[in-house]
Amino acid sequence: MSTSQVLVGVPKVSLLLFAFLSVGSWKQVWCSSGDGVKQWQKPPALSSQHNKSLYLHATFPSHFLWGVGTSAYQTEGSWNREGKGPSIWDCFTHTRGANIETGDTASDSYARWQEDVKAVKYLGTQTYAFSLSWPRLFPDGVGNPNPDGVAHYQRLISSLQAEGIQPVLTLYHWDLPLALQQLYGGWNNESTVEAFVEYATFCFQMFGGSVKYWLTMHNPYLIAVQGYGTGVHAPGESRDPASVFVVGHNLIRAHAKVWHVYNTHFRPHQNGQISLTLGAHWIEPLKGQFNPAQSSANVALCQKSMEAVIGWFANPIHGTGDYPASLKDANQGLVPEFSPEERAFVKGTADFFSLAFGPDTLRVGQRLPLFGQVLSMDLRKVLGWIQLEYNSPAVLVAESGWFTNASVREEDTLAIYLMRRLLGQVLEAMVYDGARVVGYTAWSLVDGFEWNYGYSVRRGLFYVDFNGMDRNRIPKTSARFYRQVVMNRGFADNKTSQSIHGQFPCGFQWGVADPVLHVRLHPYSAQFTDPSLYRWNFSGDGSVQPVSGVTLQTRGPQCTDFLSIRRHLHLLEATRASHYRFALDWSLLLPDGDPSHVDQEALRYYRCFLMELHKLGVKAVLTLYHSSHRSPSLGMPKPLQAVGGWLNYSTVEAFEAYASFCFQELGSWVHTWITINEPNRLAELYNTSVDTHLRAAHHLLLAHAHVWHIYNDQYRPLQGAQVTFTLHADWAEPANPYLETHKAAAERFLVFELGRFLDPFLANGGGAYPDQVREYIAEKGHTVGKSPLPYFTEQEKKKLGGALDFIALNHFTTRLVSPRNSPIPNVQPESNQQLGPIHDCSFLNDPNWHVSNLGQAVVPWGLRKVLSWVKGRYGDSHPIVVMASGVDDQASHDDKLRQTYIREYLEEALKAHQLDGVDLKGFYFWNLQDRHTFHFGLFGPAHYQSKPKGSVRAYRDIISHGGFPPEERDTLKPCQMPAARASCAVCINITENIPLLFFGICVFISAAILTGVLVGLVRRRISVGRGRAMCPTSPTRLTRQHWERFAMQRVVRRM
Repeated sequence: MSTSQVLVGVPKVSLLLFAFLSVGSWKQVWCSSGDGVKQWQKPPALSSQHNKSLYLHATFPSHFLWGVGTSAYQTEGSWNREGKGPSIWDCFTHTRGANIETGDTASDSYARWQEDVKAVKYLGTQTYAFSLSWPRLFPDGVGNPNPDGVAHYQRLISSLQAEGIQPVLTLYHWDLPLALQQLYGGWNNESTVEAFVEYATFCFQMFGGSVKYWLTMHNPYLIAVQGYGTGVHAPGESRDPASVFVVGHNLIRAHAKVWHVYNTHFRPHQNGQISLTLGAHWIEPLKGQFNPAQSSANVALCQKSMEAVIGWFANPIHGTGDYPASLKDANQGLVPEFSPEERAFVKGTADFFSLAFGPDTLRVGQRLPLFGQVLSMDLRKVLGWIQLEYNSPAVLVAESGWFTNASVREEDTLAIYLMRRLLGQVLEAMVYDGARVVGYTAWSLVDGFEWNYGYSVRRGLFYVDFNGMDRNRIPKTSARFYRQVVMNRGFADNKTSQSIHGQFPCGFQWGVADPVLHVRLHPYSAQFTDPSLYRWNFSGDGSVQPVSGVTLQTRGPQCTDFLSIRRHLHLLEATRASHYRFALDWSLLLPDGDPSHVDQEALRYYRCFLMELHKLGVKAVLTLYHSSHRSPSLGMPKPLQAVGGWLNYSTVEAFEAYASFCFQELGSWVHTWITINEPNRLAELYNTSVDTHLRAAHHLLLAHAHVWHIYNDQYRPLQGAQVTFTLHADWAEPANPYLETHKAAAERFLVFELGRFLDPFLANGGGAYPDQVREYIAEKGHTVGKSPLPYFTEQEKKKLGGALDFIALNHFTTRLVSPRNSPIPNVQPESNQQLGPIHDCSFLNDPNWHVSNLGQAVVPWGLRKVLSWVKGRYGDSHPIVVMASGVDDQASHDDKLRQTYIREYLEEALKAHQLDGVDLKGFYFWNLQDRHTFHFGLFGPAHYQSKPKGSVRAYRDIISHGGFPPEERDTLKPCQMPAARASCAVCINITENIPLLFFGICVFISAAILTGVLVGLVRRRISVGRGRAMCPTSPTRLTRQHWERFAMQRVVRRM
């Protein structure tokens, strides 16, 4: 089951459950008197992605109640010790078969209550929520109390108070005394209501002086539906649907009576507060049906679903005093009626709203016939719905948490991120929606008996070994995380500081990066290339005919003939980028991999593109080889791929010849050469075995080194460009920051991804792979005998050392890294099976990070981290350039996610430069234009008129200011722009207003033509008038011979 959204179909289940919950039976749209339905009608939720940070880093109020909770039957054990009577759950588990797990011992909290107190103290919470065991205090439900049970709870409460921890007591968490079930039929009978009032009154008398927060019962919805509807829970009854509503009715009446008892007799001198805990799910309309035309009926179904679960009990108590109209309409004749006196008696019997949001209620929500609606784990929206529906009550989140598999022990990494997600939703509800949340209770303190799931899942912050004799409490990593959250009162921003003001140095490379530049020979504008002279209508038939014997001077093909180049550079110019990076198509230029067989048209196209780019004052950064996953040959000439590609050393030699050819033909216009794009990713395509992976990576490094020396020795003196390769450089965070194995995995990932490719050039004179890589491969036993990681020869070491002009990184995201569960098996080279990552790391996404449509996590501070890591490893000997960074955004114009990405990633780059001392020389945004759909481009696809998106202006503004200068104008650092780019502001405005400009030109031309016509008419009338007054002379008539003589004279002069 997905933790974010659960698609639910219509299951085949008993009508006993759904006769009263069926959404399909509602004929009309009925809603409660509250405004909860508006929660779905809001615009997309305001969240941190529309603000400065993509995740809300803030703290909870100082008076916020941090807590942790348990329930009696799930943890106490000692089911028949010291006078305790049997409960319905004792009977339920004992009579269901020999293989049914029970809570007879559970976490043994009855005997180990002192360890529980120590566990709560370890967490540092202000409250500990636990339930009293009704059959432990009253073995028969009524009558004389059990003194041992009373003494136990008095000791526990006193011990908590001594540690400064407030107890939050629940009177009833599902463990009804068996005697009341057998005698009265449990909650089906009003006698149980009266017994509950007596029991509660005793608890107020005995413990009330030390307790300020009381909860009468926990999740009455599950008590009624699961206990008396489906029979999944104790007492396991599955009667007619009416009995379910009778049980719910009695539970509400029992709560109201107990509230009035406390309010009248105990509140004046105990000054406590009392409520009941209600469970909730959350449900969203069918995806894509959020517009008014489609969503009205869908939203109504969602509202009814909420009213059928939490509203069933909340509406009488927190709302109108009666059941929701939709619930009564759907279950006519089944839902009991409140008299006017009962409504007044029930209404308002809660001092705060106590909410349970966890898997138990969501699991039941899965069984609802939702007809396409989607269950969602969204606590923020539940809190927003409560705020609208019940007039902004104070809310205590009395149960919140998820579960892990029973096999998970202390290393519950996923639980950390799910807790962080839920807490983040609470914080956003408070900050953005104004929800009045007063406290949060993590569930649960220790692993325990999870009802009908037994011990197959765990929910505790402390691990308990149920197979051992000892039930010691061992803190899980989620306990360490929650402890830190409580200590910090939330999520202090420890990854990034506040916004930074400053500018990047003059000469900073503001770039745009693209993959392979496709050669588009058409459309082609061949003007002034025809040597013939034509005459029109010579024979009177309106035809155009060449003049024989006349040959005009023509010009050769020019770069301006390629209209695609002009259009492409027109977009680039609008960004104000100083550098443009693109890749050549190796397989197109040299189809056979041989420089003697060249596609001359493609070469001419690339040469023209570079020349026109040079005219704009934009410096070219050219990638020789950018592999393509879509190409069967991976973007290299097919003959080379046919012989093994980078597994064959002949490809290294062919790449040297190709590079030398490009240097010679195109080098005059190139500022920087990228030999190979992301060899660390390219090597993964040769992952059929450890040996093939390592050999491909080895050859890629040698290919770069040889090409670097070719350029350095033969072309650099004349051309002066720089040569490097780019690495894909995601930052790695340990998925579980409390585990050393995860920290080691994150560091290993970085060494394998970056150090393995940079160390041979930069570390200790170069020529060697990192020791950590060689040792890890040997330790994992990937091979028998000789290590598969090649060694460089002495000659190769000399070529590698220093053969890198600067460090070029492509950074897009941050990964959460953990070690894989098992080592990578060694697969023979001839096998087609693909290995996992050679670094043995697994990846996880933080649910709190904003993720793009393609699944890219947006984590700005990761850029600063990876830049600092590279600086720490290689010092300042080589500058760093971020050669590609970007995010996909589906917006056609107002791409807010990309605009935020540009701002925040560049801010982190500036922090790395100014605060961490990273010698950062440039930043290139990926990429210029979308091809088919809206993805990474600054401009939309051509078939969408190549319209600029909002990110164009965002990036251009940052470039114009050189970064993020303070508002004071006198602090701006001027940088001289190239003359060819000084007047680009006009071009930018033209680009952004092409439709308006075209319309204006049309209007101007039309006005000019109209003016000319009017002027001509006026002059003609004047001429006619004058002609009548004067005697005109006959003009000399020009004959056909005159016109031909005049035309030939012009031709002669031109020749």
